[in-house]
Amino acid sequence: MRRLRLWALVLGGLLCATATAAEPPRSYPHSAVLDGAAAYLLRWGRRGSSLAFRLEVRTRGYVGFGLSASGGMASADIVVGGVERGQPYLQDYFTDENRVLKKDPQQDYHLEYAMENSTHTILAFSRELHTCDTNDKSVTESTVRVIWAYHHKDMGEAGQNYHGSNRGTKSLRLLNPEKEEVLFASLPYFDLTNKDVPVPDKDTTYWCQMFKIPVQHEKHHVTKVEPLIQKGHENLVHHILLYQCSSNLNDSVLDYGHECYHPNMPDSFLTCETVIFAWAIGGEGFTYPPHVGLSIGTAADPLFVLMEVHYDNPSYTEGLIDNSGLRLIYTPVLRKYDAGVIEAGLWVSLFHNIPPGMPEFVSEGHCTLECLEEALGAERPAGIHVFAVLLHAHLAGRAIRMRHFHNGEEQKLLAYDDEFDFNFQEFQYLKEERTIVPGDNLITECHYSTVDRIRMTWGGLSTRNEMCLSYLLYYPRINLTRCASIPDIMEQLQFIGVKEIYRPVRTWPFIIKSPKQYKNLSFMDAMNKFKWSRSEGVSYNELVLKLPVNVRCSKTDNAEWSIQGMTALPPEIERPYRTEPVICSSSSCLHCSLFLTLLFVVHVTASAIGNIGPFV
Repeated sequence: MRRLRLWALVLGGLLCATATAAEPPRSYPHSAVLDGAAAYLLRWGRRGSSLAFRLEVRTRGYVGFGLSASGGMASADIVVGGVERGQPYLQDYFTDENRVLKKDPQQDYHLEYAMENSTHTILAFSRELHTCDTNDKSVTESTVRVIWAYHHKDMGEAGQNYHGSNRGTKSLRLLNPEKEEVLFASLPYFDLTNKDVPVPDKDTTYWCQMFKIPVQHEKHHVTKVEPLIQKGHENLVHHILLYQCSSNLNDSVLDYGHECYHPNMPDSFLTCETVIFAWAIGGEGFTYPPHVGLSIGTAADPLFVLMEVHYDNPSYTEGLIDNSGLRLIYTPVLRKYDAGVIEAGLWVSLFHNIPPGMPEFVSEGHCTLECLEEALGAERPAGIHVFAVLLHAHLAGRAIRMRHFHNGEEQKLLAYDDEFDFNFQEFQYLKEERTIVPGDNLITECHYSTVDRIRMTWGGLSTRNEMCLSYLLYYPRINLTRCASIPDIMEQLQFIGVKEIYRPVRTWPFIIKSPKQYKNLSFMDAMNKFKWSRSEGVSYNELVLKLPVNVRCSKTDNAEWSIQGMTALPPEIERPYRTEPVICSSSSCLHCSLFLTLLFVVHVTASAIGNIGPFV
């Protein structure tokens, strides 16, 4: 009885402590399975200026979790925890460039919950987004490469037990805004999937297939689009684009698919210019906001659509057959607004090029003031509202930003990813919708690294080529599908000393006439022949960013706004972009850690005395 009275006093003191250090609500709206065996489940959610994590791992040993710029162990921010002999532990570590694990003198991960049963270890902890600790990695809206590991023994049993093959990495967007929960189980859907497409044993293939939307004669709204990627082809299918085609087509175009951008592809494919949805590798399903949907079923809506699937087969694997595609979930209960998509950035062409050996090269694609002024002025003077953005580049891409200007004044970034991962591209939901009005212009700014390349990198369709694009999801829908630019090629060639080309141009790429060292070479061969140094690359980059641009300003059905094809000067802007200052704060808290340790000790002892439930 005396022991129970003593524990009552201890518990009473601890209950007083809980009043000042109350556990925050445990809300984890996001989740991801990090490994192929479904042994490591991560849940997370934002709490003000901090992030809360919950790990559920099939092990009774230690659990490791971290954030890494490269996806590897070098220079990573790591936390290791578990439950050993009934006692929870959680330590903040970091690694140096040689992957040596070191205890962080500033402990910024805060343990909130620990439990171990016969099969699993569960840890819940939190940390500030920005900790003021140079050994920690700040969490922003950019892609985060999460690293994970676990072992069947705890850390203290035999020193630093090596995790072996129980490790991996996964790219996530930890600060993607929370989506309103919508139940789709009872809603109808239709699938647009390829049927036994033979994927060639070559590096890059774009396969196009025409489909007819099955919902007709009555307006509906698509509320969610999900990728249907054939099992085992997660790395083969790089992206899927869905285009609206001419409404004048008939069912004869549905008979077969064909390689896109091929001289023999059907003429009907050329009528499909308007992107209505985009998915890229690593992305999940996209849910439209509750007030917006993709309209189908009316005369103004897509009837025939073209699905373009980009297959990336760098190992030239033979005998691949694919049946991937998209699922569109729709409802007869109409939303307030119809969604639209604008493709912005650099028009994909050889006029976009990047010298070899460059640790940093910046390209810019302009959605010009002139294009937006004409299209918005005619269709929506009050402006359109952007609610999500997909930023797109290929293997050399390192960072992408969508910069927004109003009457020449730079606004907050519309979207950005400073840690771009080619293998993880999905729509970013904006925390707040952004209004684009006449007088605005947008710049898609792409950062590349070509340090491992010895030849020019060209704008093009292959993943070894490059792109610099942004897909803007917005409402209400207007007749603007592309707002992009192309830099002037002749001034680029003058940089390497080209004086004259053969005219009229009869071949592509066109041929150089003078000077002698480039005579009868294509402009691509001439650019590759030029001896690029790093300083020459920097000078070339400065030149390209100031060149006049050719405006691309397109409507549906291959129509164009009058500004299409005209030349415009890029606006005077600040370079490089000045990032907003980060306000950091440390979450290390000795009294909180002490409180949790005491509480766990009380739990263990109380459980032994009175069979009380688990510590939470």
